[in-house]
Amino acid sequence: MSREILTVVEVVSNEKGVSREAIFEAMEQALVAATKKKFYEHDEVDLRVSIDRKTGEYDTFRVWTVVADEDHEMPGLQDAISDLDPTKWKIGDVREEQIPSIEFGRIAAQIAKQVIVQKIREAERAMVADEYAERVGELIYGEVKKQTKDGFIIDLGNNAEGYLAREEMIPREVLRAKQRVTAILFSVNRDGRGAQLLLSRSRPEMLIALMRKEVPEISEEIIEIKGAARQPGVRAKIAVKTNDHRIDAVGACIGMRGTRIQAVQQELEGERIDVVIWSDDPAQYIASALEPADVSGIVLDEDAHSADIIFAASDQLARAIGTQGQNVRLASELTGYRLDMMLEDEYRARQQSESQQYVDLFIQRLEIEEDLATALVELGFTSLEEVAFVPAETFHEIEGLDDETIAALQARAKDAALADELLQQESIQDPSEELLALEGLDRDLAFNLAAHGIVTVDDLADQAVGDLEDLGVDTATAGKLIMKARESWFN
Repeated sequence: MSREILTVVEVVSNEKGVSREAIFEAMEQALVAATKKKFYEHDEVDLRVSIDRKTGEYDTFRVWTVVADEDHEMPGLQDAISDLDPTKWKIGDVREEQIPSIEFGRIAAQIAKQVIVQKIREAERAMVADEYAERVGELIYGEVKKQTKDGFIIDLGNNAEGYLAREEMIPREVLRAKQRVTAILFSVNRDGRGAQLLLSRSRPEMLIALMRKEVPEISEEIIEIKGAARQPGVRAKIAVKTNDHRIDAVGACIGMRGTRIQAVQQELEGERIDVVIWSDDPAQYIASALEPADVSGIVLDEDAHSADIIFAASDQLARAIGTQGQNVRLASELTGYRLDMMLEDEYRARQQSESQQYVDLFIQRLEIEEDLATALVELGFTSLEEVAFVPAETFHEIEGLDDETIAALQARAKDAALADELLQQESIQDPSEELLALEGLDRDLAFNLAAHGIVTVDDLADQAVGDLEDLGVDTATAGKLIMKARESWFN
C-alpha cells in the first residue's frame, strides 16, 4: 500500500501541477476521514495520520489536549490534568497515542480522491488569483462562455474564468455566447465561494482604462486622469490634467476628428463622454465640470463640501442640470461637492433672507437701531460672539461709531453671549449615577460626555469610537469604555 500511495502522489502531482506536499497532506486528511468513518463514526475524536514522504509508510495517532479539570467537557478530545502525571504534562499540551492504521483500501481511496480533487481546485484557484491579483484595474478580454441567472461567465483563456454580473453591465446591452467582451477586472475573490475574477463594464474604472488604451499621452503620463463619473450607457465625465503645458489635454483625449473619444464611446454602447479640465481651484473645477453651461458665480463652503452655483439665465440653469439631472449629478460626483443650483434672483432673495435674520438678531439682543444692525451684517458679522470678541478697530469701518459706543456694543454682545451660554448649561443634564459608576470612566469625563448628550450607560453603548474621539477621548480609552458600557447588553 505504501508504494500505491507514492504512485498516486507522483501521478497526480505531475498531471495536475500540484505540489507533492499538497498531495501528501490531502492523502493524510483522507486517511483520517476513512479511519473515523470505520472506527469512530459516532464518536467525537481527534486523529492524525503521518505519511513518510520517502517510503509511503504511514502511522495513525489519536490526539487529546490537556485541560484543567473544570474545563474537561469533551472526554473524546480532552484529558483532565488530574488524570495524568503532573511531572510530564501541563495544561495546553497535546497527548498522542498511536493506534492501528487502516489499509489504503477502496473507501480510503474514494475519500482520498475527493480530498485530492478539492485540493487541486484550491490550488488552481490560488494560481489564478496569483496571476490576476496585480491586474486589478486593467482591461480584460474574453469570450462569453455561458449565461447564468444573474450574469455571464466569461472565458479568459488558460483555465481562467471571469464573472460579469448583470448589475456590472451597461444597461440594455445584450451579450451572446461566443461574443468577445472587454471589461475591467475590479476584484479577485480568493475564498472558495462564489466567482473568483469579478468583472465590470459599468464602473468609472472601465472608462479610465479605455481612455488610457486609446490616448497614448495618458499611458506616457503626459496627461493625468484625476477622476471619472458615469451614468453607464448614457453619459460620463472624465477630468484630466496636462503635465506638459504644450499639450492640449482635451484635444489629445478627443483626437483628430474625435477618433479617440469615438472609439471609447463605441465600446461603451454610445455613452456620451465629456472631457473636463481638472483644477486645484474647486470653483474653477466645478465650473468646468458643469460645462457646457455658463456659470455666473460660485459660492463655496469647503468645510461642508458644498457649493451654491449661480446662473444669470434660466436656459443656462437648465443646461447645467441636464436631461433628468444627468449633468449636475455627474458634476457633483466628479468634483465631490454637493451642488445647489439657482438663478441670480433666487440667490439674492436667499441672501437677503439670511441677512435679515442676522439683522433681527442684533436688533433684538443688542438693542440697537436697524441701521447699525444692517451695517454689522454688511461688515460680515453673523453671531453675538463675533461682535463681542473681535478687535475693536474692526468697527471703525462703520461710520459714526466712536470708541465709547464700540465698547458699549461689545459689552452688550458679551453679556448676551454669556446669557446664551448659561441657558445652554442649564439645559444640560448631569450624568446618571450608573454612568458615574462605570469602571474606567472618571468624573470629569462623565460630565463632559453628559454635556454632549451622553447621559446614561446606554447612551455611551450606542456611540462609536470615532464619536468619542471627536470629544477628545483617545482611541484605546474610547474602545474600552464603549465595550464596558455594552456589557449590560450581553448580560
